Amino acid sequence: MRPNLNAMSEPDLIERACETIEGYLALGNERLEACGAIFIRNRATPSRYDANHVGLIRRASQISNLLARADVEYAHLDYRQFDVDPLTPPEVEAALSLAGFSRWSAHLVMVLEGALRASSKACDIREVVDEEAWQAFGRLQALDHLEYNQRLGKAVPESSAEWLAYTRSKSPSARTWLAYVDDVAVSYFTSWPGNNGVGQVEDLFTHPHYRHRGIATALIAHCVADARQRGAGPVLISTDATDTPKQMYADMGFRPLFIGRSQYR
Repeated sequence: MRPNLNAMSEPDLIERACETIEGYLALGNERLEACGAIFIRNRATPSRYDANHVGLIRRASQISNLLARADVEYAHLDYRQFDVDPLTPPEVEAALSLAGFSRWSAHLVMVLEGALRASSKACDIREVVDEEAWQAFGRLQALDHLEYNQRLGKAVPESSAEWLAYTRSKSPSARTWLAYVDDVAVSYFTSWPGNNGVGQVEDLFTHPHYRHRGIATALIAHCVADARQRGAGPVLISTDATDTPKQMYADMGFRPLFIGRSQYR
């Protein structure tokens, strides 16, 4: 009999959520366990911080060895990233500050444990499986990153080719979906069931000309259903802690679980 994944305790849920987030980031990349943490690396996508970072840091006593090992594993990069979650010992973040890690970003992790509170309109949603669909996805993804960088005041966006390669490398474990209007791809989202009963939906974007039509809601409903059909109970979604989508997710039934941070040097 399948266990009741929605009945897991809060500490267990948080632990599994941390594993799911880093597990998703590791898809398509090298993964190494050392010094009480995991190292994720992808030499083909050097500008993707989330494909080249240290996460699930669990032993403060290993921080000196961890920093030294990062210099070895990421010697080809001009940056270092360490991800901090609720189970990371607080001494680790303090030691990172002492070691010169000062730039950081925060993301709000939310979880849906029950039914999605949303009425989903009929929408033409297709999995991205062939080259034509991947190229359509890539065009939307480039627009997404251009819009994001403009919001942050960045002059030069990251390589679109690297972002597309990064997403494709996670397929088919993580499924990427496109929503179409009149046979034109206008929105995308990704679903992953995870490996421990907690799934994840990720990376929602809708073309500006097609917003406020219920397309994003339809994609969220579709991807949550897909993750659960493939074994997930609770489903995570992450958002920039300073951005507005978090309220939409809360209205749909996702509740705040924790804040994760990425520390840079």
